[in-house]
This record gives sequence, C-alpha cells and structure tokens, in this order.
Amino acid sequence: MPHISIDPAIFYWGTPVVLVTTQNSDGTTNIGPISSAFWLGKRCMLGLESNSQTTINLLRDKQCVLNLPSDDMIKQVNALARTTGSDPVPDVKVILGYRHDKDKFQTAGLTPVASQSVRPARIQECPVHMEAEYMGHYEMMNNLSGEAKGFTYAIEVKVTQTHVDDKIKLADHVNRIDPDAWRPMIMSFQHLYGLRNGPRERSTLANIEEELYRLPDN
Repeated sequence: MPHISIDPAIFYWGTPVVLVTTQNSDGTTNIGPISSAFWLGKRCMLGLESNSQTTINLLRDKQCVLNLPSDDMIKQVNALARTTGSDPVPDVKVILGYRHDKDKFQTAGLTPVASQSVRPARIQECPVHMEAEYMGHYEMMNNLSGEAKGFTYAIEVKVTQTHVDDKIKLADHVNRIDPDAWRPMIMSFQHLYGLRNGPRERSTLANIEEELYRLPDN
C-alpha cells in the first residue's frame, strides 16, 4: 500500500486522557483535562500550554494529582473540555471557544477527595489517582520568536502515591493492575475511545477546527 505525504495540524495518535488537579492561589482545586502525558517508571511528562492555569498552579505550588478517567466518563470530560481556570481567558482560548470556570467539580458533577501527600484534591469518580510533585520543566519551541516562543512546556513530575479502585486491581497481586478490568479513556485526533471494540464517542473538542491548533513551525 503506498504512503502519501501530509502535514497534520495535530499529532494525537492515541494517548490517555488525564484530569490534572492543581491548587489555585486561593486554596481551591482546579481541574485541567489533558491528553499529552507519558510515564517512565514513577516519572511522568506532561505537555501543557505555558499560560494554562494548570501550568501556573503547578509551577507555583509544585504539586498535582493525575486522575485517570475510565471510558464511561465521557459526559464529565466533555463538560470540562472548553473550560479554563484562567481569568481572564487567554486570547488563544477565546478563539477556541473556552470560558472561565471557577468550580469545575460542580460543572462536571465530580467529587473532590482529600489527597494524602499533596495539597490538590483527587477526583473520586476516577478509578486512578496519582499524587505527584514537580521535578522540572523544559520550554518547548524556545527557538521561535514572538508569541510562539515557549508556548508549551514539557513538565516532569514524580508520582508520590497511587490510589486505584479495587475493581481494577489484579487478583492475588498487591501492586498490579488488571488490564482486562482497566478501561482508560483514549483521545485520538479529538475523539474519545475506550480500548474495547465499540462505537466511537464524539468529544466536545471535536467541534473545534483542527487547523486552529496549528502552531508556527519556522
């Protein structure tokens, strides 16, 4: 089968959705939905916009919780998709149709639960909670100029404590997850999927034109 050359605006080949909770300056908890994350050992790299409230909180407070929703939490994730804790809303997010939301737990019908090793709250409904501490960050696109320079950060965090729903733990094992029981939510080119075969679930973000995500590359 021949291949053709294309120039995609986004490269979301399929990554887990993460609801990142961080502490606002007034002590409340913000929820930031992202899909740019990967783990190596107990370290995790998060891809975040440098002006997002999640980034601002994380760089200031040095703590977060990585909450992993299951694939049956489409409604809750879509309720958060075009919200931001930033006030005023950054210009780029105004263009994408975002609005400021002070209480995202109420908006999405989620329940805050106290963490054990960090200050931001966990999300009760998510089957997996990873409390984490900031380790450092790398400014991406720092070779560009103007507003594009440093638009995104790769932020490294270290998982300090992990909590999981007992239903997804592998039987007869203390620290293992049953991959047949764990049903992560996957973002693939703006659509939400589970790992099992079934109909595609449409994400609220799919209503945004892909080209609006294109960043300068010169």
